[in-house]
Amino acid sequence: MPLFRHENRQRSERSRRLYAVYEMVHTIVDFSAAVSFLVGSVLFFWKETETAAIWCFVAGSVLFCVKPTLRLAREIHLLKLGHVDELARRGEQP
Repeated sequence: MPLFRHENRQRSERSRRLYAVYEMVHTIVDFSAAVSFLVGSVLFFWKETETAAIWCFVAGSVLFCVKPTLRLAREIHLLKLGHVDELARRGEQP
């Protein structure tokens, strides 16, 4: 089954839970990136906090890079989970 298919998310209770966990982590990373950029933007108002602002932007950028990595990891995990479930079903058949 190909990556990024809705059926992969709904295959079993285990796949639904896994999808939910990845979505929660993705949302936390997304929110953290947004807050990093917001705080960094505010810190640029004062010369003495400029270095901290730069680090906030770097952290936000890293977090934005983590987002697609999480999505790909989730899809690969779901795909592998599907193969394991399929093999288990085959093993149960006489």
